[in-house]
Formats: sequence, structure tokens, C-alpha cells
Amino acid sequence: MNRISPAAGALARLPACLALAVLAQPAHAQAPSHDDAHTLDTLVVTAAAPRSALHWVTDPRLPRQPVPASDGADYLKTVPGFAAVRNGGTNGDPVLRGMFGSRLNILSNDGNLIGACPARMDNPLSYISPETYDRLTIIKGPQSVRWGAGASAGTIRFERDTPRFDTAGLRAEGSALVGSRNRNDQVLDLTGGMPQGYVRASGNRSESGDYHDGRGQVVPSKWRKWNGDVAVGWTPDPHTLLEISAGAGDAIARYAGRGMDGAMFKRTSYAARFEKRGLPGAWDRIDANVYDNVADHVMDNYTLRTPNPASSMPMPMASNVDRRTRGGRVSAEWRWQDVAVVAGVDAEDSRHRGRNAMGRDAYRALPKTTDAQFRRQGVFSEMTLGADTGKRWISGLRIDRARVHDLRRNLGSGMMAMPNPSFDARRQQWLGSGFVRHERDLQGGLTWYAGLGRSARMPDYWELFSPNQGPQGAVNAFTAIAPERTTQLDIGLQFRTAQLQAWVSAYAGRLDDYILFTYRDGGMMGSTSQADNVQARIAGAEAGASWQMAEQWLLGGSLAYAWGENRDTGRPLPQMPPLEARLNLEWQGQDWSAGALLRGVTAQHWVALGQGNVVARDLGPSAGFATLALNAAYRVTPALRVSAGVDNVFDRYYSEHLNLAGSADFGFPAEPVRIAEPGRTAWLKLDYRY
Repeated sequence: MNRISPAAGALARLPACLALAVLAQPAHAQAPSHDDAHTLDTLVVTAAAPRSALHWVTDPRLPRQPVPASDGADYLKTVPGFAAVRNGGTNGDPVLRGMFGSRLNILSNDGNLIGACPARMDNPLSYISPETYDRLTIIKGPQSVRWGAGASAGTIRFERDTPRFDTAGLRAEGSALVGSRNRNDQVLDLTGGMPQGYVRASGNRSESGDYHDGRGQVVPSKWRKWNGDVAVGWTPDPHTLLEISAGAGDAIARYAGRGMDGAMFKRTSYAARFEKRGLPGAWDRIDANVYDNVADHVMDNYTLRTPNPASSMPMPMASNVDRRTRGGRVSAEWRWQDVAVVAGVDAEDSRHRGRNAMGRDAYRALPKTTDAQFRRQGVFSEMTLGADTGKRWISGLRIDRARVHDLRRNLGSGMMAMPNPSFDARRQQWLGSGFVRHERDLQGGLTWYAGLGRSARMPDYWELFSPNQGPQGAVNAFTAIAPERTTQLDIGLQFRTAQLQAWVSAYAGRLDDYILFTYRDGGMMGSTSQADNVQARIAGAEAGASWQMAEQWLLGGSLAYAWGENRDTGRPLPQMPPLEARLNLEWQGQDWSAGALLRGVTAQHWVALGQGNVVARDLGPSAGFATLALNAAYRVTPALRVSAGVDNVFDRYYSEHLNLAGSADFGFPAEPVRIAEPGRTAWLKLDYRY
């Protein structure tokens, strides 16, 4: 097992929120290395706290409340500022501070796995099982250039540790969860090794039936998922690692808010990485990795539902799309006293293909046709002046060359297909991003920071290829949508004492050529979308605190607010989450613990009706709500823990503001109605670690 210091062991018995805060690194510390990371003996996580300025680190294997819906977006919601575009049970699309899509850079083991559905039914987090990873790291805002291009809203990294063995041995971790509506999850992680190397195998399975909302109505939402990964590592000395890995997965998911369901989410992943530390002189370390990821996705209207004769798809239909993304990264780090520098290069190649047909499984007889090709190469560098001191300047710069090739011969399909006027057209763009941030530690446990960042982002597949129309007068979106540029100021304070930890972060940004979707109802033919570039601005803040009232009692809470405006029209930016507050109370005994989480969300009237992103649009104002969740846990043995909880204790009927409208295929009315969230839900989880 990973070694834990005596101080960490003493703090391990504290509730989750406090333990995270007390063990947090100083604001100037770097993110923990794989070997230095350790898992805290925490219980049920209801909220996460920042580890350092704009950096959040949490363990995705810990029990969480409300119980996550098996996808990465729900795990992120324990971090203030995150929300998700909901569409029923699983695979919500993550939103940070009202920003969506490729404004969030999502990595798993520093590789990119991009979904293929033109409407993001299979967003990147659909293929990530959070509980099979050791660490979730989040960087808010354009305050890093190390992990790829275009991360104007932030960077999300799911990471696995490097196992190290002093002698030959075996480690095992596993969990099982059961809950309402036939919810059952299983996770198993086995690692065997010796000082010279290791083999690690992990897998999970998750299943749930359709849930009932607070009024007892069935919401189509069932899913079934599995993932498996294996890694083989060579560790000839404590400073060297060479690892190769492979993984696969698949799933089905029914969606109350879509005209089709997900009949296949097939994933195949291959990767290799090399790490070398303790190099001579100022050269501290070198890291390199390569990856090859494929997402193969099938959408249809007959596997998990019956075709609706009154819809725009009255007959059985299916679409099979896939996306292969290959890439790599090499970086090196140097250290001279209090000056630290990291520099490197990265590259990515992503190909999109598809086929579709009328009739049950008729698509299988057709070949897949490539319709888009993306390529990007980048170079980056970050420098820290005053590393490990009380005054730090951190800055970074990256330059990317992005290229896109339109290979669609036709627009639309079937009788509606038309020749594509931009067939074989190519776009190339040089993009620059950078930031500078100052951090300062003051007396009394107070730290403040202020950073200015700028990010340039090439429009992604969904913005170039999914809209029916581009800006007025354009041939289509591919020819006319300009890259989006974000300039943002981030400021914040952190305060730590033995009994009280508090933090606040605020931001204000200007978005040039913000990419906005506008929807128009097309009757039986469905809605059409138009992509435009507009000038926009955003602002908001998050804050949190945890207070150790007594030896066994902890009171904590957080607030998150986001705002955005279309400067061209003076109207709101769409898809802005409402003000959200969380209040948690926890009691921790020697073996027992208990807690309560009160979540309150205000009404949202700041909406742009009919506008949004490729997944969702504003459906109008939404009502506020409040829910209560309770949990308890018991440490049976040092290796075995049982936790249980009840979410939405009072069986409230409510829906999230960021949501899809219910599909008429399941009896929802023609007028847009948000999909309601689950009613009272009970769950029981068993965790074992050997």
C-alpha cells in the first residue's frame, strides 16, 4: 500500500472535507507526483476543497453523495462551480462556470478520448469510469498551458498512480454498491509486483433501471456499463518508469431527452508512458506518453424504445459513428533553487467516421465514411519564479497549429441530402495561449492570488460540423465559424487554521467570437441549429468554508454563482447554471460517522430562450429547489468499510436548470418540459482495501 505519514494517519479519521483541507499543500506547491499521492481514510464526500490556487485534487474512489450516476460529470459536481447538462440517468455533459464542450480539456491518464456523436450523446466522460482512477485533478480557468490547447474554462485530469513495491506482493481494492431502481455497481482493482515492475488490472460494471421522479413517474433512464484496463510497468529503480497499457469498454443507455438511445459505447484504448526523475544537474525529470483511443458509438430508436410513428423518425433508424484519436506528449522539467521551468511539445490526430441507415441493423452492411479530420501540434512552457517561497510568479505560453479537413460529400442524409459546397476544404490556424499569475502567502494562514490568462480555441467537431447553418451568408459553419478567444482574470483568497478553512475565488472574462447555437423549430422535421460568433463576457465566484466546531463535529458549506452576457445584443448567455449553495454537517466517531447534506438552488430567470450549445438550449426560466441527503458509515475492520445513504430524503419533485426537454417518444408533451430528477433514493456501499 502507499505509505502514509503519521500526521496523515492522525488526520485520516477526520471527515472528508476537513481532511482534504488540512492536508492540502501550500498554495505554492506543485500537484502531487504519482509516488507521493496517498488515499485518505475519508468517508462520504459531499464537497471538495481546493488544494492550492485554482487546483482541486480529490479521490474519485470515495463514496459520494448524492450517489453519482456512474459518469464523470456527476463526480465533478462535488466541486463548486461544476454543473451538468442533464438528460435522464447517465452521461450528463459537464459544465464549469457556464462553459461547455471543448472549453473543458478532459484527459484520462494524460490521453484524449473524444466522443463521436454529432450531438455529444457520448461526451468524453461517457467513456471514463471515475472509480477506476486514483486521483481527479481540476485546474479552473485558463491558468495552465501544460495539458493541451483550448482549455479556456479549465482542465480535468483523471490519473492513475504508479505502483511501487519494496518486496514482491499483491494489493487489492474493490467496492460494491446497491441502491434503488436496481442500481448495482462493482469495482475491482488488483496489482501485483516486485521492485522491478508490476501488473495492474482494473475493471468495473454499473447498472441501473429507469428511475422514478418525486411524483412517482417513471423516467426512461436505464443504463448498463463495463470497463476493463490492464497496465504492465517496468521500474528498474525508484526514479524510472516504463509502462504500457490497454483497455476496453462498452455500454447501453436510454435517454428521456433524446430522439435516440445509445445502443453501443465501445471503447478501445492503448497507451505507453515513460518517466525519469533525479536527472543530473538542474534537469529534474522527463515525461513522455503516447496514446491511441477509439470511441465506437451506435445510436438507434429501436433497441431501448419503440419507434414513434408521430415523430420525425417513425421507422427504425440507426447511426454508427466512431472517432479515433491518437496523440502524444514529451515534457522536461528543470530546477535552479527557486526557479522551476517545464517545457515540452504535444500533438494530436483525430479522425471521425460514420454510417447510418433505415431498418433494424441495416447500417451494418454499409461501409463507414470519413467526414472530418483534425490535426494539432503544440509547443508549451511554464516558469515559476520563487518556487517554494512565500512570493511566487507563475507564467506560461503555448503555440498551436490546428488543421481541419472537411470530407463530407453531402450535407444531410437520404432524400434531404445535398452536395456539400465545402467538400475537401481545409482550414489552418495558428493559436496562441498564455497566462501570468502571482501568489503570495501572508501571516496567519492567509494566501491570495491573481492571474490573467488568455486562451485561443479552434472550433471543435460539434461547432464546425453539427450545425445546420453557419453565420448569415456563410456556406456552412465549417467555412465561417472563427476561433474563440478568452481573456480572463482570476483572483482568490485561502485561509487555513486548525479549526477553520475558508476560500473564495472570483473571475471575470471577455470572450471574443464566442460560439453560440440558435435553434429554430422545424415541426415534423425537427429543429434546426445555426452557429454564430458573438462577443460575450462572463463573471462569477465560488466560495467555501469548513469549521471544526468540536472534536467530532464539522460544519461546512459552499456557494457557486455564474453569469454571462451576449455583448452584441445585451441578452443573457444561455446555459448559465443558477446560484447554488451546499451546507453539510458531519459527525465522526471512532468507527462510526454520520452526515447530512442540504443543497439549495435558486430560480434562474437569466435565460436566452432557444439558444445554447450543440447538446441543449435554454427552455425558459426554472424554479428553485432544495434537497436533503443523509449518510452514515461504519469501519468494520481497517480494510473494510460500509457506508449508506438516502438522497432526496423528502422525495421532492424537481429538475435541474441545465436540462434537455423530455422526448415525445416517452409521452412527454410537445411543449418543452425539463426532465425531473430521481425521487427518494437509498444506497449501500461496501469498500475493501488490502
